[in-house]
Formats: sequence, C-alpha cells, structure tokens
Amino acid sequence: MSANTPILVTGATGKVGRQVVSRLTRAGTSVRALARNPTGFEKDVEPAVGDLTDVDSVRAALDGVESVFLVWPFFGADAVEAFLDAAGKHVRRIVFLSAFAHDPVAGPATFHGDVERLIEKSGLDWTFLRAGGFASNTLMWADQIRGGVVRWPYGNAARSLIHEADIAEVGVLALTRDGHIGAKYNLTGPDTMTQIEQVAAIGNAVGREVRWEELARTEARAQLAEAWGESSFVDGALDHWASLEREPEEVTRTVQAVTGTPARTFRQWAADHADEFR
Repeated sequence: MSANTPILVTGATGKVGRQVVSRLTRAGTSVRALARNPTGFEKDVEPAVGDLTDVDSVRAALDGVESVFLVWPFFGADAVEAFLDAAGKHVRRIVFLSAFAHDPVAGPATFHGDVERLIEKSGLDWTFLRAGGFASNTLMWADQIRGGVVRWPYGNAARSLIHEADIAEVGVLALTRDGHIGAKYNLTGPDTMTQIEQVAAIGNAVGREVRWEELARTEARAQLAEAWGESSFVDGALDHWASLEREPEEVTRTVQAVTGTPARTFRQWAADHADEFR
C-alpha cells in the first residue's frame, strides 16, 4: 500500500479513532476521517462527512481506499452487510475494533461477534482488535468525581481496563504492517483494579479525595436504561460487572507482544485524562 493511498478511519472523532488518525498522520500515512462532523484534525487529514448507515456517504468515503479501521457504533449488525458490500469494491483490509472474547473459539457474545462473522465471510483481509473494557468509559463518572462521591454498582468488580492509545497503536500496526492478517487480538490493560480502586486513582490524578458509594442494581439499571436505551445491553453489562466481583477480568500481554511496549496502566490513563475530571 502506498503512503499516498488513504486509510479510512471510521468513528474518527471517538477516543480510539482520533488516536488512530493522529498516529497514522504522524507516520506520514494519508488518512481519510469519516464522521458525522469530522473536525479538529490535523490539516493533512481528509475529512469525510458521513454515517455508516448512509450507503451513499459510505461509498464516497471508500472511493480509492484499500484499508479501513472500522468502529461499529451500533448495538446490532443490521447494516454491516451493506457496508461490506460497498467496501468490497475498493478495500482489501479491514481492522475491526471488536470486543474481548472470553471464548476465543466462539468469539464475542455481543453484536461484535455478528460483525466479526460477517467480515470473515466477506473475503476481505481482516484483523480483529478484541478490546476489553475501555478506561475511557470511566469518564461517565466525571461529574460525580467533581462532586467528590461516585455512586455506582459493583465496586469490587476487578477490571483490566485498557488505554485507548494502546488499542490505537495495535490498530495502526495492523493497518500498515504485514503479519497481522487473520489475527484476533485480545487486548487488555496490564493489571486489574476494582472500580473502587479506579475511582481512587482518578482522585489521586486530580488531587482530590473521592469517595465510593455502592449503588443498588435496580437503581443503576434504571439510570443506564435511560442513558443507553437498550435494556438487553444494560442487563448484560450489569451481569458482567457482578461476575467480576467473583472472578476478576483476564489480563493479557497482547499489547506488549504486538507493539514491543507494555500496555499503559489505568493510573497512567487517569493522569493523561486528569483535566477531563477537573
């Protein structure tokens, strides 16, 4: 692939997508950034206004592209086949931001697994980044952190949250280097921390004592259903957090194996994002 052939990054304004865009441009690779409002990028980035459910905008964004970093922002795979049909006319390689597979054979039990299976059937070269919990999801506590008390369920759920920069670094290598086709990378942070410990780490990063207050599941479910609007996804998340009080999330060393550098800790992530909690 020529450096002048653009790589399409979908979800380009998201936490991971923006990191992928930045790393590709720093490496001198042409980038086309697809988003509903693709702003705030380096001047060398080609913006593409569109939506993955809008086939016309997808076709325009894919024109002349050979590789795609795919973030699927929906709770279902209904529009994936239309996207892959359009991609098949241009693209050779897809790097898909998927979800951690606790069963490496069956793959993710969420909609990510459906997307993976459709990509595998497409005939395109692919790499799956099966990321564990995103450290950036703790930004949902920002207002509560500022107030000094975080009310949330399952404080003793132990998670191996991953820094979005580590996902992006693996993704960029999969997009630009040989040896990653057909890989299913389970990506996590380097250790586990309970949610109570995560809140304390964020408090340390911002220089403020923050207290944890356990939230009943019923109350948490009502809040999340209103925010996410998908009851089955909410129940799945709550069930997963409950299970992590009994059995901590797995820790993998895949980031280090692929990049040569250990994954960043959650404390490092909290320090990098301290201003967003202030």
